[in-house]
Amino acid sequence: MKKTLRIAFPMTIPVMLGYISVGIPFGLLVIKSGLSPWVALGISLFVYAGAMQFVAIGLLLNPVGLVQVGLMTLFVNIRHLFYGLSFIDLFKTFGPKKQYMIFALTDETYSLLCGLAIQNEISKESLFFTVSLLNQIYWITGTIIGVFLGTLITFNTTGIEFALTALFIVIFIEQWLAYKTHIPALLGLAASAISLVLFGEGSLIIPSMALMLIGLLFLKPFIIKGEGADQ
Repeated sequence: MKKTLRIAFPMTIPVMLGYISVGIPFGLLVIKSGLSPWVALGISLFVYAGAMQFVAIGLLLNPVGLVQVGLMTLFVNIRHLFYGLSFIDLFKTFGPKKQYMIFALTDETYSLLCGLAIQNEISKESLFFTVSLLNQIYWITGTIIGVFLGTLITFNTTGIEFALTALFIVIFIEQWLAYKTHIPALLGLAASAISLVLFGEGSLIIPSMALMLIGLLFLKPFIIKGEGADQ
């Protein structure tokens, strides 16, 4: 276990910095929204879904139907379905750890696991599980810090929710620079703008996600061609 930790921890340091930085605003928002600290901890333990956790705060404060909650969750995190498909055969060999590995497959964890260089003396099961667990611990740590600050310190938290927006802006810029074709990025911007005009800022998530999915399916050949143009 110590050997596994020595290998896994350095790999997860970038995720640690990001998750603690975003977990703190999440914990703060839960407290400043009037919800219990246990709600923040419970969501980070049992939901652990990044952006959807921030959305969940609004859903708890302004309850909507289960169908709408289900659809919103599906569209916000639908990319996780494809993450799981790429590891489906490997996770079958992980025994009892399989269920947690499926649950903990966030964007950042998936990225780490895909690029992981496995050393011969360390089993994939042990290393993959340790990386996934460490990442969730980082998120929970950030949440606890945010709850602590929100409970004991009184200050103006206006705009603190922009931390998640800032994270997505950084991811957007990185994706823009990393890929040859910008069709998916431009499609996302266009779908969001159209949905904002047609449905308003309070109801744009589901229609914009639907437009993006349809657009990606339709434009898939052009995206593949654009990425392979220089190969």
